[in-house]
Amino acid sequence: MIRWMIVIFLALLLISWFTPLLHKLGFGKLPGDFRFKAFGREWFLPFTTTILLSFIASLIAQLI
Repeated sequence: MIRWMIVIFLALLLISWFTPLLHKLGFGKLPGDFRFKAFGREWFLPFTTTILLSFIASLIAQLI
C-alpha cells in the first residue's frame, strides 16, 4: 500500500513539473479538452489530452 502511494505521489510530482512543457507543445488545447467557467471558477477537463497521453504511456510500456 505504501509503495503505491509513493508511486502515485511521484507521478503527480512529475506531471506537475512537466505541465508547462506540455502546454507549450499544445497539450491541453486539443479538440475535446473543455475549459469553462462556472460558479465563479474556471474548470478544465482535458479528455483528449488524457487519452493521448495514456496511449503514449502504454506504447512506451509495451516497448520496455
